[in-house]
Amino acid sequence: MGVAKPQITNSWGFPRSRGRSHQGVDIFAKRGTPVLSATEGIVVRVGTNTLGGKVINVLGPGRQVHYHAHLDRYGGFRPGDIVYPGNILGYVGNTGNARDTPPHLHYGVYDPVRGGVNPWPLLNSH
Repeated sequence: MGVAKPQITNSWGFPRSRGRSHQGVDIFAKRGTPVLSATEGIVVRVGTNTLGGKVINVLGPGRQVHYHAHLDRYGGFRPGDIVYPGNILGYVGNTGNARDTPPHLHYGVYDPVRGGVNPWPLLNSH
């Protein structure tokens, strides 16, 4: 995305409504900033949901699902497409339950065995 590390908020585990906890990190950027894939994988979902708004899921190595939420709009990928690191998946927005927040990307990683894993260490290892 071309954002500085201070724009990435490690909000993993922060409390959310209805007893939920935040399972991801928020990357604040201007609306329309390109959201780049962090991994090689297969696009498994391009759609919407109540919390995430416009979302894209990428199935990456180890069958981990990389979840990109609150997008303003999508890139050109469809389910079944292969993506590589740096491909544009969509653009930063504030859709879903983020409509009253500044534009940002919610980025989550979900492991088939462990469930949600904190992506903060993955993003900061580069």
